[in-house]
Formats: sequence, structure tokens, C-alpha cells
Amino acid sequence: MEKYKQSFIQGTIILLAAGIVNRLLGFIPRIILPRVIGAEGVGLFQMGFPFLMLVLTLVTGGIPLAVAKLVAEAESKRDSKRVVRILHLSVLFTLVLGVTVTLACLAAIPALSRILFTDPRVGYPLLWMCPVIPIAAISSVFRGYFQGRQNMIPTAASQLMETITRIIGMLVFSFAMLPYGLEYAAGGAMVGMLAGEIAGLAVLLLQYRHYKSKQPVIAGDFPSPPLAKPYGKTRPDTTKSLLKRLIQVSVPVTASRLVGSFSYFIESVLIVQSLALAGVATAVATMQYGALQGMVMPVLFLPGVLTYSLSVSLVPSLSEANAKGDLKTIHTRLHQSIKLALISGAPFAVFLYVLADPICYYLYGNSEIGVMLKMLAPAALFQYCQGPLQASLQALNQPGKALLNTLIGSLIKLSLIFLLASKPEFGILGAVLAISFNMMLVTVLHWNSVTRLLRFTMPSGDFLKICLLIPLTGAACMWVMNHAPVEGAFTRFLLSLTAGTTVYVLGLPLLGLVNRVDLQKLPFLNKRGPH
Repeated sequence: MEKYKQSFIQGTIILLAAGIVNRLLGFIPRIILPRVIGAEGVGLFQMGFPFLMLVLTLVTGGIPLAVAKLVAEAESKRDSKRVVRILHLSVLFTLVLGVTVTLACLAAIPALSRILFTDPRVGYPLLWMCPVIPIAAISSVFRGYFQGRQNMIPTAASQLMETITRIIGMLVFSFAMLPYGLEYAAGGAMVGMLAGEIAGLAVLLLQYRHYKSKQPVIAGDFPSPPLAKPYGKTRPDTTKSLLKRLIQVSVPVTASRLVGSFSYFIESVLIVQSLALAGVATAVATMQYGALQGMVMPVLFLPGVLTYSLSVSLVPSLSEANAKGDLKTIHTRLHQSIKLALISGAPFAVFLYVLADPICYYLYGNSEIGVMLKMLAPAALFQYCQGPLQASLQALNQPGKALLNTLIGSLIKLSLIFLLASKPEFGILGAVLAISFNMMLVTVLHWNSVTRLLRFTMPSGDFLKICLLIPLTGAACMWVMNHAPVEGAFTRFLLSLTAGTTVYVLGLPLLGLVNRVDLQKLPFLNKRGPH
């Protein structure tokens, strides 16, 4: 398995490349689905989606990170037997938990759709959500296993297959079920998600079988170079002790993520309930919620593919460095991840603010929702940095701090949603303001926790240079959009994006944000591979 292992930068780039493809492909149903089943149908699907995320977090929230962390630690000691036992125990544990939770969800669907949501039609997508749970649970274990061995290729391949299958399934099943009603079409979209999960798991199992066949002594010690000495020896673990360790690592992480997922679920309920208090009709509230969560938020989170890639790569890298007491590597990886998040996220935040209306118009044929995207754009840059910071706290055995920060932000967000969205003068825009504030607050709290824990500082020059480049990029976009001597709004829009991108890309080396050393770390520019 050693030959499949990638460095931190390589792993990040592999996941980033797959993530970019997945996000771009994922926009196909985001664009077509509203045109097929309308904003109201998207709203029905999106109301059920937060509950699915909540349940999946409960079942798998901390398991992938726990598996990745424990496998990475075992790898650092070349303890192959422990790696295999961790995998087998994790699969069994999540499968039992997944099936149990699935049965409970099936029993709770009638009450959920009747009491919590203002629209009982949500029960149809909730019903088809249930088979996704155990399949996603097993997939998460294998992804954690490969990530712990710092091999990101299986994760990237499974995500790509899952995305392609989900896109086809969502469009085919929702269109086929549309004649029976919007609620059936929304349920069909959830069936597409189920098909994607099955395809993703199949790829992971095939990859595992392939690697296992290439490793004939998998139950023994890892092959090591001549004269190489293991980092240390550990006593054989019992099933009970391994399970205890797995739970100890996963529960705090699950709790932290559960706060976010529970907040997302309550947010979906609270928004539609608050809009009802503001006098908004049920169908209109469903449409507005569908526009926010099904159209605006996916555009906002598009650059989050890098955040995800960084977070996944950070956990095993920081866990291994932490196990060796290598503070220098921890600081280096953290600086790399935050700088990458800032540099890659800044131009997207600018484009989403300056070009919000045309972006929504050309994607969804609806420029009216652009105001929501514009309000969220300034907070987007904070959100892009939040993932690596939270992953750092979890990898360094401080998930409790991440949990507390997320809990504080969630409580304030939910309070603001109720206070603002229930007022007729704010309506759905009140929820947008609350979500924006939450993004900024949680990121600042995570930053404070990380800097206190590691005595870590980012060079102020990096922040100042990015703050200088952002308005220059925005000014270029705005000038071309408003004054370019060309005919056709779409042509001006493309030229505006091109002008802003050009200014930003040229500004990176001119301001010293990217240099030759950074470029040499990219595997396709350096045959020796990154370090």
C-alpha cells in the first residue's frame, strides 16, 4: 500500500481535481431540476434534505475521521494487523447503527411531515431517503480507511462515480415521477441520490479488493526498507479496546458535526415556520426556501470543494505529525491550508457579490434571487476558511472546542432567523442575514481556538495583500460589466469574469502571494513530487 500513498499536497490536489469535476457536474441537476419540477418541487426536496444530513451525521459523522486518524497512527507504527481490525470493526459498527437508525426514521416519517413541516408533501422524499443511510454509512468507513492510509484516489474515484450516477438518477427519476405530482418528483430526486450512493460504494469496494490483492501479507507487518526501524510497538488490541478507542475519537467529532447538522435541520423548519408567521403562504414559503437552499447556497459553496479537499488531507497529515510531536509540520500544513483557502476563495467571493444577478439569471433564469447571493457573498470567504480550521481542531484531539464554537454560532443563528424572518419587512432575507452572520462568527471562533492552542499566527502581509487584490478584482469586473463596448449582456458577463480572473491571477505573483516554490510543489510541474 505504501506505493499508493500520497503527500499532503498531492492528496489535496487529487481530491481538489475530483471535487471540481464533481461540483461542475453537480450543477447539472441544480440548473435543470428547477426547470423540470420548479422552485416549489426543489423546496420539497430541500426540506427533506436537511433531515437526511442530520441522520447521516448521527450515523457517520465522526466515523470517517476516527478511522482515518486511527489508521494513520497505526501506519506510522507499521502495525498492519491493527489497520485491518480497525476497518472490520468500523464496518460492523456503522452497519448495525445505520440499519437501526433507518428503521427508526421509517417509523417517524408520518409525524415529521405532519408536525414539523408546514407542507405534508415532504414525507415522500423523506421515505426514499431511508435506504441511503446504511449505504452511506459503509461508504464513509472505506473513505476514512483510504484517507488514513493517505491514498485519496479511491475517495476521488468513488465521489466521481457517485456524482455521475446521482445526476442521471435525479433527472431521470424526477422527470418520470412528475406526472404523479411534485411530491413524487421530489421523491424521485431522492431515489437518484440513492443510486449515486450505491455506485460510490461499489467503486470503493472494488478499490479495496484491488489493493488487498496487491498486498498478500496484509495481515502482517508493513514491508519496510532495509534496516528501517518501526516507530514503536503497541500491545495487541482487543475488540473492546479498539471499539472504545473508535468511539472516544468519533463521538466528540460526531457531536460537533451533529450541532451543525441539527442546526441545519432546525433551520429548515424554523425558516418555513417563521415565514408563516410573517404571513407568507405555504406554497410561496416552500418556493423561497427552495430558492435559498437549492439554488443560492450551492453556488455559494462551489469553491468549498477546496475546503473539503484540504480538510480531508489535513486530518491524517496533522494526526501523524501530532503523534510524532512534530509542531513545525503542523504549523506548515496549517499555514498552507489557510493560505490556499484564502487565495482560491477570494475571487469567487468577489464574483458572487459583483455579478450576483447575472449569475442567478444565467443559471436558473431568475435574477430576483440574486439579492440573496449578494448578501451572502461577503461571508463566503470566512466559510471557505472554516473547514481547514475545524479539521485542524479535530486532528489535534480538540473536537470539544470545535463543538463549542459551532454550538454558539448555531444558537445565535437560529435566534436571528426567528427574530428576523418572522417579520414581514425582512422575510426570507432575514434568514439570509442570520446565515451570513453565523458563517463569520464560527470561523472567527475556530481561528481563535487554533491560534491559542498552537500559538499559530498567519503573516499579516498575506491578509493585507488579499484585501488589496479583492477590490481591484471587483473593480475590473464591475467596469467591464457596465462599460464594455460590446453588444449582448451575456458577452459582457463573460468578459467581466475574464477581466476579473486576469487581474486576480496576475496580481497573485506580483504581490508575492504565489511564487516559484509554491508552483514547484504541484506534481505536474515537479517530477520529483511535492513535499
